[in-house]
Amino acid sequence: MTVTHFHPEHGFGAQAFKGAATIVYNRGQREELHRKGSAYIDMFRGMSPAIAAELEGVELVDPDLVYEDRAEIDLGGRTAVLRTVGPAHTASDQTVLIDDRVLFGGDLFETRIFPITPYFPPYDIDVDGPRWITVLDQLASLDAEIVVPGHGEVADTSLIRDVRDYLTYIRDEVERLRTGGASADEASATIDKAARERWSTWEHPEWIGLAVQAFHAAGSTG
Repeated sequence: MTVTHFHPEHGFGAQAFKGAATIVYNRGQREELHRKGSAYIDMFRGMSPAIAAELEGVELVDPDLVYEDRAEIDLGGRTAVLRTVGPAHTASDQTVLIDDRVLFGGDLFETRIFPITPYFPPYDIDVDGPRWITVLDQLASLDAEIVVPGHGEVADTSLIRDVRDYLTYIRDEVERLRTGGASADEASATIDKAARERWSTWEHPEWIGLAVQAFHAAGSTG
């Protein structure tokens, strides 16, 4: 059993598999779970009573096996290749490629959803927008037949390119506005309006502003 990253809706059900399956994470996932897991439980519980109820009794469990960069697992007639590709969406994103055909990418890409950008200073600033774009280029080059997103419908490689194009737009617009003297908040207001119009069929536009903040911070320190 493995997960693409440590976030609650992806990895905090791992306790159900403890003792029944071998849990495999990359080293960064384990470290990120230790550093941030409890805080994320508290944050998610505060989102709504329904989410709090889902997290009732959750226990953070360590993996049975930890790998560094790449692990290959024989599933009995199928081969799963686990790769560490973060930092991008998180500090320790992992992809899973089955038989060079089916790619699981977690929240590196989602279908018709503005990319979730967990930029929550000072608590979590590990999202790396520029490198995220690089990772998506690498994943698109795999040309997987089936692409499984972290949220939304199963798709093909065009999904990866769509998300890459959006993040590239955010990066370029942030740089243009920042160079012109715009603050992060001013850039957010400008880009939010334009992005909502350009990607009008996408859900959860509340993530646009956080993406802008993350890229603006990266440009200010890079």
